[in-house]
Amino acid sequence: MFPTASLLTLLLALSIMGSPVEVRNSTITLPLTRRLNFSNRQSSCGGFKDYHTRDQRAKSISTLFDRSAGKYTVALSVGSPPKTYNVLVDTGSAVTWIRARSPYGETGVYTGRRVGGTYGITGGPIASFSGTIFRDTVTLGGGLTIPNYDLAVASTSSNIGYDGVFGLGPQYLTVDTLTDSPGITYPTFTDCLINAGVIDHNIVGIFFRPNAWNPYTDVGELSFGDIDYTKFTGNIVYTPFTEIAPSANYWGIDQSIIYGNTDILDDAAGIIDSGSSFIKIAPYAYAKYQAATGATFDEPTGLLRITLDRYNDLQPLNFHMSQIILTLNANAQIWPRFLNYKLRGGETDGIYLIITNLGTATRSGLGFIAGYTFMQRFYIVLDGENFRVGFATTPFTDDFTN
Repeated sequence: MFPTASLLTLLLALSIMGSPVEVRNSTITLPLTRRLNFSNRQSSCGGFKDYHTRDQRAKSISTLFDRSAGKYTVALSVGSPPKTYNVLVDTGSAVTWIRARSPYGETGVYTGRRVGGTYGITGGPIASFSGTIFRDTVTLGGGLTIPNYDLAVASTSSNIGYDGVFGLGPQYLTVDTLTDSPGITYPTFTDCLINAGVIDHNIVGIFFRPNAWNPYTDVGELSFGDIDYTKFTGNIVYTPFTEIAPSANYWGIDQSIIYGNTDILDDAAGIIDSGSSFIKIAPYAYAKYQAATGATFDEPTGLLRITLDRYNDLQPLNFHMSQIILTLNANAQIWPRFLNYKLRGGETDGIYLIITNLGTATRSGLGFIAGYTFMQRFYIVLDGENFRVGFATTPFTDDFTN
């Protein structure tokens, strides 16, 4: 959506069905789930602190919460006895919060700190939450426990199709979410792992397998503290964080986009956001892409639609970054046809493109949002320690699953 310990890589294995925690070769494997909607170390991670940016970044923009698609969630157990919440994995925000659909038993310590936030962009659907910080025990998958974690518990929320959000964005995105303390941030879940000495490095590896709905097939994986070399092919190539606000407040990078031989998006800043479903680009770039593909705007779904002949003629969509070019083949540019029923007004035999209109100009500092339909074609490394994002191909980069 659109905020000396030995190395221990925490792998959260995504699966359709729950699975027991496995401990292999000093690796903790924990279950994640993909849902349709549109003795382990323990540590204390309470408290708040002032935030000082390295470059006086602007305040964060709001983020988009798409509700029309299958998203990736993690099972978060809270309190004692534990209660499980299925929360959205979101690299576009940093606050981890619960209770959108399932009540909280108030097993933790009430801090009195008020918290809230909104997710959305101009012209898009707006989601929001507000509530209070509780200091409670939080467990991922039954295997990794952090007591005294400052967890946001919503008293009200709207347009959230999950039990809450698991925020993986940079800590800066928590600024101003404490409604009674402007300018203050508090540790993210990743920060807590570092502060506890559970991991040494501010690195999150992300592997989302596209359209793996078989209950016996891994959907993907998150790794904290290091990358998983078994999940990608070739080498990881890094591109530096953008310095252009507001994208610089997120996992933001600079890139241009070329469709076949046609320039679509000039070099622009944008963000990597697993909480968004689609690849959103600036209006002028969207118009160029529509013209180049011969697509028509489909009013019922709000997406671009093409005929089978046009699909067969689709050209590669290339994302040019520093020292790397990532390519989406024709199949990767379309919405999964077996999920057309999830689109409002979607027709069973329709072919819909995943490139949509961002609705903002590149001069706003946000020229694109790369949602999970982009992310699931690559292995992605969010390296907050070295101010960069890494990309590599996977066995599923060129899959024809859609």
